[in-house]
Amino acid sequence: MIKQFFALLLIATAILPDSNEKIIARQGRVSFFSYTTVENIQADNNQVLSIIDLEDGTIAVSMLMNAFVFEKALMKGHFNESYVESDLYPKGIFEGQIIDFDPNQQGEQIKMIDGVFTMHGVPNELSIKTKIENNNGTYVLTGTFETLVEDYDIKVPPLLSKNISDRIEVNFRFEFQPYEN
Repeated sequence: MIKQFFALLLIATAILPDSNEKIIARQGRVSFFSYTTVENIQADNNQVLSIIDLEDGTIAVSMLMNAFVFEKALMKGHFNESYVESDLYPKGIFEGQIIDFDPNQQGEQIKMIDGVFTMHGVPNELSIKTKIENNNGTYVLTGTFETLVEDYDIKVPPLLSKNISDRIEVNFRFEFQPYEN
C-alpha cells in the first residue's frame, strides 16, 4: 500500500509543472452514490491524492480504484472485478484547470474546474462546480457532480441493470497543505 501511495505521488507531481507554489492533499476523500429502487450503493475512498499549482490553477487528482470501501464485500468485488476492472485500470486520474482562481482571496470562492477524468481507461471531459475555502493559505475544496456509467464504457449486465443506476453522484473533499519538494 505504501508503494502504491508513493507511485501516486510521483504521477501527480509529474503531471504538474515545476513550481514553488504547490499545495497537496495527501488524504482526500471521494465518495459515490447510486440510487435505485432495488438497492442503494455507496462507497468511500480516503486514499486520494491531489496537487494544485497556485500559480496557474492547474489541478491533478489520482486515486486507487480498489481503495473504495463498500457496505458489502460483494459490492466491492463486483465494482473492482466486473465494472471498473481495477486490476487492468488501477487508478482514476483527473487533470484540470481551476477557472479564474485567485489563490490570494481569503474566505470562500465558487469556481468551475474544467478537465479530463480518466477511469476504466476512458477519458471524459468534466466541468465541476467547486467551493474553495482559503483560510490563511490552508485550502479546502469540496463539491458534488453527477456522471454517467456509460461515459466510461462500463457495461452493466441486463440482469443487474435495476440494481445499478446509470447516473452516479460523486462527492469530494480535499484539504490542502503546502507542498515541499
